[in-house]
Order: sequence, then structure tokens, then C-alpha cells
Amino acid sequence: MTQHRSDLLGVLDARGYIHQLTDAAGLDALAVAGSIPGYIGFDATAPSLHVGSLVQIMMLRRLQQTGHKPIVVMGGGTTKVGDPSGKDESRKLLDDAAIQGNIASIKRIFERFLTFGDGPSDAVMIDNAEWLDQLEYIPFLRDFGRHFSVNRMLAFDSVKIRLEREQPLSFLEFNYMILQAYDFLELSRRFRCRLQMGGSDQWGNIVNGIDLTRRVDGKELFGLTTPLITTADGGKMGKTASGAVWLHEDSLPAYDYWQFWRNTDDRDVGRFLRLFTDLPLDEISRLEALDGAEINEAKKILATAATALCRGPEAAAQAAETARRTFEEGTSGASLPTLQTSDGSIALVDALVGLGLCGSKGEARRLIKGGGARVDAEKIVDEFHVITMTGQTVRISAGKKMHGILT
Repeated sequence: MTQHRSDLLGVLDARGYIHQLTDAAGLDALAVAGSIPGYIGFDATAPSLHVGSLVQIMMLRRLQQTGHKPIVVMGGGTTKVGDPSGKDESRKLLDDAAIQGNIASIKRIFERFLTFGDGPSDAVMIDNAEWLDQLEYIPFLRDFGRHFSVNRMLAFDSVKIRLEREQPLSFLEFNYMILQAYDFLELSRRFRCRLQMGGSDQWGNIVNGIDLTRRVDGKELFGLTTPLITTADGGKMGKTASGAVWLHEDSLPAYDYWQFWRNTDDRDVGRFLRLFTDLPLDEISRLEALDGAEINEAKKILATAATALCRGPEAAAQAAETARRTFEEGTSGASLPTLQTSDGSIALVDALVGLGLCGSKGEARRLIKGGGARVDAEKIVDEFHVITMTGQTVRISAGKKMHGILT
């Protein structure tokens, strides 16, 4: 671990957030000298962000915790274009009303992680539509487009991968990197922003913004990216058989969110505690050193701490208690996912999919034939099994850790 003078880089480095830095010594000195406004951009393609965005949210939290000013930039303008980074195909474009509705919904998530206000280290949320919607096409191309080399733009991974796979890349998407670079210039002018952070796939876009601002305004800006966050088995962070792990309670119940963290691979516990909780580093070192059955206690601590940040302490405590009752006492618990059947019977395959315990009927059949499905603790191996309700509730289990209630 590199020695840093500033709390900002010291904390980010110690907790595993740093992958690339444009000028580590320069940023370190700037952070020692005073409060730095720094930003990360989020496109508003859905009413909720998912766990894949959480490391970026936590970086803004670390920025604020070390005395600096987080700027949350919502892409009301860039969402209309679509970022090709990490995408295999063009995404559906949304109208203004849908984008603004998504931004309002997403802000509720950020209010749990950041303190917003007018103070020097208080967070602000900005919509880049404020300046992008006002641009005039010909003047913009003349004033800023001339600073971008098409040869260089074609070499960026976000473009190159799409072209190599012979997948369509619209001219609209091709403009995205220019607009994001212009965002950094505009934020520098409006908010004295000096730092842009993001995932490793944003490195090219960040460097473009630094170069543009240096060419146009002669100002020095800085960029920092995080490593790609994958699980120990090489999987993408936040992707499960049931789909994305959403941060909003409207999209994913608190118990399911808690259970996602509880199911963390043993090898990821220490890393995830550093990235996704505020636990002290010495306590994390103690927890990650546990082995055998004891590591499960560390996973419960991870699950409760991560859920408390995102959903609030009360929801986290309730989810932890539901899990304790389910696993330790064998009762159902009130916060498990539920599915209602109107006629008192349902195929087990349909129940597993309806409860979100399996992502498809094919997956459910494989689970049943493999002996992983239980109805009220009884193993069922018949893929055509039909559940007939004799009481008010039936507990459905997929493996040892995933449960739901049929009513």
C-alpha cells in the first residue's frame, strides 16, 4: 500500500478503491491543501441503481467522510444518448418524463449514503441536462469537437469492443464520450470540481475530460478509477440467478438484499467489508481472519452493516432477525418474499420462479431434480410436483439459504 499524506487517498487506498490515478502526487497534495469537489456520474435508465453502482456511491461517501465535497451528477442529458461503455448493444432511449421520474427515485438512495446541503463538504446533486440541453450543435462541434481525435476515440475499449464484435454503434452513442468530457469542463467552471471518479471502464471518458479542460481552460483536473469488482469465483458483482440486486426497497425487499450479502463467498468477506461498510479496518482484519463456521458470523455482520447503510438500521435489524428465525428456529419470519395463490394449488416450478428463488422454469426443474428444493422442509425431487395448500402458509426453500412463503 502506497504512503499518502491526505486522508482521502489514505482511506481509498486502504479500503481497496484505487485502480488508476492520473496524478497521485498532485491529487494527494491538493487533498491536503483543502476541500476538493469531486464527482461521479450516474445515468437514469431505471428507477433504482443496483449493487453494481454501490462501489461508486461508497467512494462519494468516503470523499465526504474525509472532508471533501461530493457532486452527484445525474445524466438527465447523457441518458438521452446512452453510454456504450461495457455495453454489447444500444439501450432503449427514454423520454424526458421517464428520465426525471428515475432521477427523483434514485435521489432517495443517495440521501441514505450522503449528507446534502449548502456546507463546504455537503453533497449536491446536479442534472447535466442543465447544460447539455442548451447546447447548439454547430457551435458545440466548432468549439469542442475539434479537440477530439476520431482515431483516438476508435481506440477506446467502449468503442473498439463493439466494432470488433460487429455490433451496431450508433453515431448518437459515439458522441457520449465527448458529452461526458464536456461535463467535467462544465463542472470545473460551475463548481470548481477538480476530481472525477468512476469504474475502470470510465478511464477513457475521464481522461478525455481532463484533456479537454486543459486545452480549453488551462486547468489541471484529476481522475481516479476503481478496479472492476468481481466475486471470488470470477462472476460480476451484483448479478444473481434471480437478476440484478437493486438498491431500492421498491425493487427488492430488504430481506433479499440482506441475504445477498449473507451469501458472500468466504474469500470475499474482508474485501466487501472494506468496500461496502464503515466498520473500522482493525475490526475487519479480525473478522476476515475467522474460518470454518465462524466466518458465517462475519457474513452476518457484513449483511447487516451493508443493509443498514442502504435500507436503514431498522430494516437491517428486521432482516437479520427474520434470517435468525428462519435458519435457527425453523419459523418462517415476516420479511421473506411471498407469493399468493388464489385457488390453493400451484406447481412447485412456478412457485420457485414466482418467489424469485429461481430465475427460470428450467433452473427450477434442475434444482428440484438435484434435490435442492423443499416444501415445508420436505425434499421434493419430482419436477412436476404440485403444492396443495392445506393451511394458510407453506415455506418453499431453494437450497439451504433461500426461502419464500406461499400464501
